[in-house]
Amino acid sequence: MKKQDRYRWELLLWLWLAFFFNQADRQIFNVSLPLIKTDLGLTDAQAGLVGSLFALTLGLMIPMAGVAGDLLSRKRIIGFSLLFWSAATLLTGLSNSLIHLIVLRSLAVGGGEAFYAPAANGLISQHHHQTRALAMSIHQTSLYAGVVVSGALGGYIAQQYGWKNAFYLFGGAGVILSIILFVRLRPTPTLAATISGMEQTAFFKEALLALLRKPAARLLCGAFLTLVVVNVGYTVWTPTFLHEKFGLSVAEAGFTSMFYHHVAAFVGVMGGGWLSDRLAMRSVRYRLIIQSGGLLLGVPFIVGMGQAATPFWTFVCLAGFGFCRGLYEANLYTTLFEVIEPPYRSTAVGLSAMFAYVIAALVPFLLGYLKPTVGLSNGLSSLGLAYLLGGLCVLATLRWYFQKDQVRQPLTPVSA
Repeated sequence: MKKQDRYRWELLLWLWLAFFFNQADRQIFNVSLPLIKTDLGLTDAQAGLVGSLFALTLGLMIPMAGVAGDLLSRKRIIGFSLLFWSAATLLTGLSNSLIHLIVLRSLAVGGGEAFYAPAANGLISQHHHQTRALAMSIHQTSLYAGVVVSGALGGYIAQQYGWKNAFYLFGGAGVILSIILFVRLRPTPTLAATISGMEQTAFFKEALLALLRKPAARLLCGAFLTLVVVNVGYTVWTPTFLHEKFGLSVAEAGFTSMFYHHVAAFVGVMGGGWLSDRLAMRSVRYRLIIQSGGLLLGVPFIVGMGQAATPFWTFVCLAGFGFCRGLYEANLYTTLFEVIEPPYRSTAVGLSAMFAYVIAALVPFLLGYLKPTVGLSNGLSSLGLAYLLGGLCVLATLRWYFQKDQVRQPLTPVSA
């Protein structure tokens, strides 16, 4: 194996670990939420507010992160992002009020994590070409692993040793990993050093137009929005839902709410990535067929997740929902990159994420606010409507716009 080939897979390993902590540090709050509510005396609406402000911060910061990922050193962005959110996670363990949670969890962790995804996905795209969908699928599995492990380990630590210690453990481990990344990742060239401030502003405008002027890109962003709406609501409230509906302990609810779903999602994303890479040799349109199928098939499982009368059938629905999610996420950025020119891809990821997270930020608060009257069962089931709309967006892209908007002759990437 050539040295460059070895490095692209080593790069994927380090990014996999960074993304693991990106997701784990998010989920330990959700897993520990029943204990945090009791310890700090929070209402359901206040607990949901912390999750909503986290998603809002992520959404507002990520466009800046996308531009930075196209103009600045992706190595430094990834390293400093990991260091910042990990330190904020560690300090969250010192919180003793709602304000502390908002500042450290919602603002600091959310703002730090916003800078990771655009730079990381741009870097993977830069080093993987024929194996792009496979590499991105492997990278996506770290999301599932991070959520499952933090759900199990974080829930156990929170229940046995106190919720604060879970934040100390995961935050401290992330700080150590950030130091390793600074050493192992190769330097990446920057575009910002070669262009003026006015040219950087023009670059952002061009990137925005690259996303907005194509109906296919807009519809794919709409489908991504529906995914984020469901994921944000599901991850924040499902552990509490299982704890309250079926009387599971905090550790059991944290583990089961994430394990069945994300193991199935792992199968779905790996199978979807493998299948789509092979079918795409015949036609790239198969990537969108797999995506739309994943969203539409997931609708009955999301509805069933909230309505099932026993833990067993709830877990079956969680697994089915996860598998369908994985099918969609196998081509999450691959299809968007088909209609976005290479120099603007990190910025496009940032803009689409802003659109999604700013809107989805309302979901945890609304589910918490409506919980006393509507109930979490009906609230979680209602998220199935979002998947239905997302599947229709992908089908509309495939039917009317994809062939026209596809990048025929990709430009040579000029950014790191």
